[in-house]
Amino acid sequence: MRIPLTKYGLPQVAVYPGAVLAAMVVLFVSTRGLLEPWAVVTAEAVLGAVLIWSLSFFRDPERSCPSDGNLLLAPADGTITDIETVVEDGFIGGKAVRIGIFLSIFSTHINRAPCNVKVAKITYRKGKHTNAMNPQSGRVNESNDLALVRTGDPGDRLLVRQISGAIARRIVCEASAGGELSSGEKFGMIKFGSRTELYLPVREEARCLVEIGDKVKAGLTALVRYERCQD
Repeated sequence: MRIPLTKYGLPQVAVYPGAVLAAMVVLFVSTRGLLEPWAVVTAEAVLGAVLIWSLSFFRDPERSCPSDGNLLLAPADGTITDIETVVEDGFIGGKAVRIGIFLSIFSTHINRAPCNVKVAKITYRKGKHTNAMNPQSGRVNESNDLALVRTGDPGDRLLVRQISGAIARRIVCEASAGGELSSGEKFGMIKFGSRTELYLPVREEARCLVEIGDKVKAGLTALVRYERCQD
């Protein structure tokens, strides 16, 4: 039977819940006869909630991703915080649409490929850990860029940027340069709150399907549709 927890969460997925369970046992044993029963129950309930959260943070739900090659799917769960036209000279080479997704500590944190792509290169950059809700955090925070090329038509260059936040301290990326990812395929995660951005070239036939404030799910929610293109 599949355990719905991600391997990307190791070792925290084992260490953190274990530490909370140990704290619950110590609390129960050390406070017997010293505290009122209601106080012990309340403290245990709080620790129990922390235990549930620590496990749920690393959840890895099964998802059946759309197979429509004209779609760019969300690379992360969360809330759309910004949709802007920017200049991305590093890989795309000109004007690009940037769609920013903020992942709260309650979101599923698995990152997925937006479509069928080849990984051209991966660039990790050290940086700060400012609030990931701020669109400018992508410029100064620790980040990891996946430069991708669509294997379908049009063969656009895309960029997915994993960005750590004020709480996040670990970016995980299992993809490698030269490899390929299928639409919705998992390639990593960002631990404990973060931001993920999708960049695509500005083109008339690429229609954005989401608005600021929308809730999206990685590998399920379509962010962009290529209106007149067929794979």
